[in-house]
Amino acid sequence: MTAKRTPAKPAPRAWQRMLSGRRLDLLDPSPLDVEITDIAHGLARVARWNGQTHGAHIFSVAQHTLLVEEVLRTHAPRVDRRVRLAAMLHDAPEYVIGDMISPFKAVIGGSYKVVERRLLAAIHLRFGLPAVLPAEIETMIKAADIGAAYLEATRLAGFSQAEAKRLFGRDPKLSPASVDSYLTPWSATKAEKLFLARCQSLTA
Repeated sequence: MTAKRTPAKPAPRAWQRMLSGRRLDLLDPSPLDVEITDIAHGLARVARWNGQTHGAHIFSVAQHTLLVEEVLRTHAPRVDRRVRLAAMLHDAPEYVIGDMISPFKAVIGGSYKVVERRLLAAIHLRFGLPAVLPAEIETMIKAADIGAAYLEATRLAGFSQAEAKRLFGRDPKLSPASVDSYLTPWSATKAEKLFLARCQSLTA
């Protein structure tokens, strides 16, 4: 008597359908499936700090990204627009995989980073940037990112200045007007609109 074969299980789904109609594969992301409108929509609805921030709205990754670009321009006012675009896209993979806080990334190890880097490479290629940025550009963007984190930590997330200084370094010293504007959490609609407008102005 021949034993019946167990039907093979289908491979688990590794793609996400976007509102643009694109289907982005996390295992093999194609630049052709990346749309700036999807990125803007998603990042405007992803919360920084796991949502543990003051304000009537979440502090979104889209707003954080605009803050990072503002810190970058404050300290390097003549920086090339492609570097500014790279800063705007530095957290873009989170429109697919969400914003995992650093302590949790440390717990789960390197697999998260592999997926994140693969997505970021596809996003960079979609917008005419190198798949992997030069080290000096990465360092510049990372410094602006940490400066933004200091401001968010002390203004929105309940950190003392001493604790934030130990974890994130120094205050990047933005103008009071910039601090008031970028550190007041926006609605998702406003964050999406401003993120999209800035990216489009840098890719025009």
